[in-house]
Amino acid sequence: MVEAKLDGQMIATQAGYITVYNYDEMTLEYLSSCVEYLAVGVGLPAKSCIEFPGDKKDGMVICRKPDDSAWQYLPDYRGQTVYRTETGKPTEITMPGEYPAGTTTAAPSTRFDVWNGSEWVTDSAAQQAAAVKEAEQTKSSLRSYANGFINEQQWPSRLALGRLSEEEKAAFSAWLDYLDALESVETSSAPEISWPAQPVE
Repeated sequence: MVEAKLDGQMIATQAGYITVYNYDEMTLEYLSSCVEYLAVGVGLPAKSCIEFPGDKKDGMVICRKPDDSAWQYLPDYRGQTVYRTETGKPTEITMPGEYPAGTTTAAPSTRFDVWNGSEWVTDSAAQQAAAVKEAEQTKSSLRSYANGFINEQQWPSRLALGRLSEEEKAAFSAWLDYLDALESVETSSAPEISWPAQPVE
């Protein structure tokens, strides 16, 4: 089998066969080798070279350098999840190489965690503010429901007309007590809040 000869531009100056090593267009990862026949004036197939890539290493992947000058070993973290230190959002690694800048393999424990340069630290003030806001929304929702239920029963107008039974008066009173109890809830103590029990409908 006649071996092809190449010039400095990797163009065949003598027709023949040559072993080429192929790599992925996106990741530049070594894929396979094959023997190609090159006619005079023909260059190597796209995304291939004639340098042997070397032996595999555990946890590493062999990739062509972006300038196509040589092979290099890169860490292979593909499939792992890292977290953006600015936002805490997870990102899956899909390319060979070091971990992306501004990421960590440590997951934040809450949505209020901030990165201090070496670890996640919970922003207690932000966490408390969010808990208070949620408690205020809960209080408003419970109050609206109670007022809506009372109005559906038409208890205020019927009471003014003297048309409530003793049982209905007791129920009306229980819901008014419930509204009073809701008003006394201090949302500033969130998330440690004991909500009053709603009367039986």
